[in-house]
Order: sequence, then structure tokens, then C-alpha cells
Amino acid sequence: MVATSASAQSLTADLFNPVRGKFVAAADLPLRKIGGDATDASDATPDPDSDVRRRPAPSRIGQVPTYGLPAASGAADTGYDSLNRIRKQPKYHPGQTKPKPPPGPGSPPPAPPQLTATGQLRLSVPPSETANKPPVPPAVAGTMAGQPARKRLKLDDDPFGAVGDYAGSFLVKSAVELSGGYDSNPGRTFNPHGLPLYVVAPEFLAVSDWKRHALVADLRGSFTGYGSTLPAAVDGQVNAAPTNIDRPDFTGHVDGRLDVSRDTDLTAQGRLRVSTDNPGSPNIQAWLAKYPIYTTLGGTFGFDQRFNRLQISGGAAVDRTAYQNSTLTDGTTSSNDDRNFNQYGGVGRVSYELTPGVKPFAEVEGDSRVHDLTFDRSGFQRDSSGGYAKAGTSFEFSRILTGELAVGWAERSYVDPRLDRMQGLLTSGSLVWSATPLTTAKFISDTQIAETTLPGGSGVLVHTYTVEVDHDFRRWLTGIGKFTYGTFDYQGVGRDDKTYSVEGDVIYKMTRKLWVKGTVRHDRLDSNLPLSSSAGTLVMLGVRLQN
Repeated sequence: MVATSASAQSLTADLFNPVRGKFVAAADLPLRKIGGDATDASDATPDPDSDVRRRPAPSRIGQVPTYGLPAASGAADTGYDSLNRIRKQPKYHPGQTKPKPPPGPGSPPPAPPQLTATGQLRLSVPPSETANKPPVPPAVAGTMAGQPARKRLKLDDDPFGAVGDYAGSFLVKSAVELSGGYDSNPGRTFNPHGLPLYVVAPEFLAVSDWKRHALVADLRGSFTGYGSTLPAAVDGQVNAAPTNIDRPDFTGHVDGRLDVSRDTDLTAQGRLRVSTDNPGSPNIQAWLAKYPIYTTLGGTFGFDQRFNRLQISGGAAVDRTAYQNSTLTDGTTSSNDDRNFNQYGGVGRVSYELTPGVKPFAEVEGDSRVHDLTFDRSGFQRDSSGGYAKAGTSFEFSRILTGELAVGWAERSYVDPRLDRMQGLLTSGSLVWSATPLTTAKFISDTQIAETTLPGGSGVLVHTYTVEVDHDFRRWLTGIGKFTYGTFDYQGVGRDDKTYSVEGDVIYKMTRKLWVKGTVRHDRLDSNLPLSSSAGTLVMLGVRLQN
């Protein structure tokens, strides 16, 4: 090994100079640019006094070290100060809206003040900005690419229909119709005598809005009043109609359903019927001062059990019918206790859903009627038992044709052997045909076995058939045409009546709460007995107030 001599480097001020190039030559810098030249302007030794950023940092030797930021160093004149010093309050111009403080932590900050193009504070928004509103965002309008199509809201089927109000969990709708007009034959007698009339008809509907179970109350009534009375005798003959022909009519029922399980329901109904005998009926007594009012109060309790597509329904019914005493023109009264009776019965129904739109069924009903008096005013025993059996189907075809049709047989036997057994064909149906979006046709058929007071008459078998056509000329203008045909077979006395009724209505819907209605109706009764036929025409104009 060859020994070499080492010499110490002298300590000069350049050794502590942090500026690049003072201690190492520019050509020997390890971080110089590749391909750079020592004489390049970019590698030239910079002047430490030419740039403030290149000046050496001041020495911290002998200084007291400080850490963090001083208190309230970032607060403005009106900002938060941790030292609780008083800050200047902001000044507002006269008429300028002052911003409201946030209600609490977590509230969004207030919107920044709007400034004009020159930087001044805008005190009000010009109308041009509110009139020319920006378009709806694509996400809300449903036009964004890749977004699923938004489900459109269902069109209002009846834009002038009652909306109703909510009372708790019930949707309540109410209405009242006030009408006035003229009836050419209000008593429906052979010799007509016309009178002016007025009709007041209130309605009430309450429907529950529950996820399970259901309760519906439907109450409808009317009162028909006349300005004067009819004569007690016409052409020396007793008038078949009372002198005072004012009469009420009410039909109400409350239906309930208790959902025990997914496939089992318990049902119940309470019903009330208040009315009088129909004008022109042979059950009306002679020399009446007014129609006697009868009341039918009853209830039904039943169940519905479903086994997949098979459904079995059953129920028991109890009804009570009672008549007021008749008031005669001479001031005396006549008892109607022989017309009062109780009815007990039951009904069963089996149906099977072949398709979602077709559901055939079979129904059987049986009942027994027990009168308060064993013998009526003519000496006949009116207690009876009977029922019916019918089969049919309910259907629904694309909501164009919906309804139910059934055909069967009805019978009723009486305790008194002098009264013939009543029997006859039973037809029932309710069809709705939506021919066009503006035209709807309805067909209704019904069969009943009613009581009668005719001596020797078992009862009356009633068949009624109704055809109705509704057409909307405009959404606010509706025309209704109705035709009704009925047959009344008084078995045991040989009386047969046929009724015809043609009616036309025009409804002008001014608002959802106010309708104007005009009615023209012609009724005709043809009987095989002399002096029992009648005809009459009714003209009325009224308003309907609904909510």
C-alpha cells in the first residue's frame, strides 16, 4: 500500500452557505439536468438576493418556539371568536332582507346573497328570472338515459265526481239533491189529478281505509212532498189514492268484514228500509188520509271461506217488518198488525273461479215468515215458508263487459190451505257494458215474492227489467236514458199488471260540488182489471250539492 498524505480543509464561510453551486461546481452537481451544460443559463448560479423565495430562512437560534395557530387567528370581523371578544355586527341597507339564523346544528347554511354584475347586493329578484324558470331536471322528467320509465298517474274517471273528506281512517262523502217540478198523476189512479211537488234526497257514504278488515256505511233517503192534497172522491167514486200523498223513502245498510285469515272472512250487515206502498198498488186501503209507513229492520251474519279457486259462503238473516196504523179521512185509525211479520232464513253459495274473468256459482236460500196475528183482516193465515235456488256466473272481460247473470226457481207455501203455493221463474242479473269511453250501458234484472192484502191472494211475484244508457256529450254534460219493464203476478186472484217507465235525465256538472239536473219521466200501468190502469208524467229540475 502506498501511503498518501491527507490535508485538512480550511473552515470558511462558504461551507455553511446553502445555496446551490457555492460548494460544489455546477458541472459536478448530481441533480443537474441530463445533457445540460455548465454554461447553460438554467444552470447558472442564481443570485440569492434576486428572489425573496431563494433567500435563506432566518435563524431560529435563541428564539422561543411556537406551535399551532394563535386563538381566533382565522376569524373575520363577524366570525366566531373563542376568546369571546365582541365582533362587529353586519350592516344592512334599508329594505334589505336580513338572513335568518339556522334553527340548530345540522341545518343547511343560508343561501349566499345575490350580487349584480357590478358586485352590488341585489335587494330583490327581477320578475324576468321567476317567469323564465329552468326546465325540469331529466331525472324528474324521466328522460335520463338508462332510467326506468316512470309510471304515469291514472286519469280521473270522473273529474267532476265528489272527492270527500277523511275523518280519521274513513273516507266520507255526502250529498243532497233539491228538486222541484210537476206530476200529472201523483196518486197513479185511473182518473189523474196533477200536483206540484218537491223532493229532498240526502246521501251519506263512509268507507274505511284499512289494510285489513273493512267497514262501509251507505245511507240514502228522500222525501217527496206536494203542495196540496187530492180529493177523497172523484166523479162520485172513492179515490184509490190517499188525500195526503207525501211519502218518505230511506234505504241504509252498514257492511262489515273481519279478516280472520288470508282465506277466511266473517261478514255482517245491518240494514234499514223505511217506505210506503207504491202509488197505484191494490194493497192501499180506501178512504186513506195518508200512506201508512212501514219499516224493515234486519241483519245478516255470515262467512266466506276460500280453498284456492273454490269459495264457500253462508249466512243467517233476521228481518222485522212493521206497519203504522192507517189514518182514514174521517179521523179514525185502522190497525195494520196483521201485516207485521218476522222473517228468519239462511243462504248458502258455492262458486269456482274458472278463469280470472269467469266465476260460475250456485246459490240456495230458505226462509220462514211468521206474522204477529194468526189471521189477517180477511180471515186467512199468512204464515209461510219458501226459498229459491239459482245458478249463474259472474264475469269480467277486459273491463268492457262486467256483471253477473243467474236463472233459477222460487217457491213459497202457506199454512192456510186455501192459499195457493206461489212459484215461478227467477231471474237476476246486473251487467255493465262500457261500449266506448263516453258511453256506458247497464242492464238490471230482479225477482221478488212480496206480500199482498188481497182476499184469497197468496202473494205477488214481481219481475223487473231495467236498461240504462249513459252518454257524456262533454265531461261536464251527461245524458241518461232509462227504460224499465215490470210484471206483477197476483197469484190466486187472477190479476196481472204490467208497468212501463221511460225516463230521460240531463246533468250539467258545473263544479265538483254543484250539479244541475233535469228529469222527465213517463210511467204507465196496464192491468187486466177494469179501472185499475194509470198513467202519469213527471217533470223536475233540481240541483245536487256534494262533497
